[in-house]
Parts: sequence; structure tokens; C-alpha cells
Amino acid sequence: MKIKGVILDWAGTAVDYGCFAPVAVFIEVFANKGVDITLEEARKPMGMLKIDHLRTLCEMERIAGLWEDKYGRIPNDADVNEMYADFERLLFSILANYAEPIPGVIALMERLREQGIKIGSTTGYTFDMMKVVSAEAKKRGYAPDCLVTPDDVPAGRPYPWMIYENAIRLGLYPMKHMVKAGDTISDIQEGVNAGVWTVGILKGSSELGLTEAEVAACPPEELKEKLEAVELKYRAEGAHYVIDSIGELDTVIAEINARLAQGDKP
Repeated sequence: MKIKGVILDWAGTAVDYGCFAPVAVFIEVFANKGVDITLEEARKPMGMLKIDHLRTLCEMERIAGLWEDKYGRIPNDADVNEMYADFERLLFSILANYAEPIPGVIALMERLREQGIKIGSTTGYTFDMMKVVSAEAKKRGYAPDCLVTPDDVPAGRPYPWMIYENAIRLGLYPMKHMVKAGDTISDIQEGVNAGVWTVGILKGSSELGLTEAEVAACPPEELKEKLEAVELKYRAEGAHYVIDSIGELDTVIAEINARLAQGDKP
């Protein structure tokens, strides 16, 4: 009765500390249309399939209002598709620069594998985007046992299909023997919907949205408030655990193993 598999998100969890690659591009895509969106707005749907993320931004009341002020109507599917083409072009031009593993994740993988735990992954990036990210991450020492993208399943997050596909490919069952760890609200929803133990990551996360240097420089009380605010978001979506950084995940796994031995379920 132990955890047999861990499913990690990519950007903001395993690579790209703070999840900055897509955020800057979303802001630029709307700016190219003469609509200024905020950093907070750009981050809010993070973790979703990127075209769904873009569609969700267009449905936000303030953004839709700005669009209507400029164009006399709210954004439609043609607008979303046009902006998504722009998004892909811009993202692919920078993506290789945002695949640096987050501190602690490579050592974590080594410890997990020593315990016989398999490592899967899910993402909001498409298959073609992940070809770039996974290849660059592998050069830097990060390579999970399995990668599933939204292109491999009927729908991306918050649906559980990517986790189920990881379970199939890695031979993991039952679902209570799996842990999903991520850095966005949609990560938490994905894990909860899949019926696995779900863990939110604070530092390095898209929800926190700070670089490693900004975290180090942030006054302790201010950082504490920011971290507590993110934790509340995760807990509200049903996260079973919230940890400071990805390198602490195996301490949670030890707790979960103890709970499994007592008959607990997610």
C-alpha cells in the first residue's frame, strides 16, 4: 500500500521557475491587437491547453469589454484562432530558453526512482511545444518516464484524461497509489478530478509568479503573505497537501504512504 507513481506538471513545477514563458507571450499577443491585459489576468487560466487559455482570457469581463470598446464586438472564434497563431509563432521563438529544471527536481527524481516510484507528466503545452521543452530539459538532466500532452487525449485540464493516460502507459493502478503535483489551479483540479493525491507547489509556481531572485529578495513577512494566499487557492480547489518547493515532494509521499497503510483514500 504505497505510492507507485508521481505525475508532475512541467512549466512552473519541474522547469521554468515562475512559469514565465507563456505569460509574456499572452500579454504580447493581446497588445498586438491593441488590448492591454494584466500579468494577473494572463496567469489566471495557466495550466490549461493554450488555446483554451486564450479563449478563457477572451471571455473575462474586463478583457471582453476592452475588446468591444476597440472593435465594437466581443472576441469571436476567428479572433481566438488568429491570436493563437500569433501566440504559437512567438512562443516557439523563445521556448527553448525556458526549460531549465527548477532547483531540487532532479535530485527528487533520483530519490523517487530509488524507491521504485515511476514519474509521469502532464502539461498545458501542445505535443509540438513539448518536443522543444522536453528535449531542452533532457539536456539539463530532467527526463520523466512518461509525457502526455492534451493532444494525446480528448481534452486537457481540468479534465483528468492526461493523468489516466499516464496511468495506462506506466501501468499504475489503483489511482490512490498516484500523486499529482502542480503549480496552478488547473493542476489541482486535474488531480482532484482524477482521484489521486494532489499537491500544490508554492515557490517557482505560476500562482506565485516570482522569479527565484525575486523570492530571495522579498521581505520575509511579505513573502509569507504571498505564499499563504497561494496556499488558500490550492486548498479551496481540494489540494490534499501544499509544499514549499518541488524538492519536498517525497516528504509528503512518506505521509501519504502512512495514510494508505491506515486505509485512507484521496
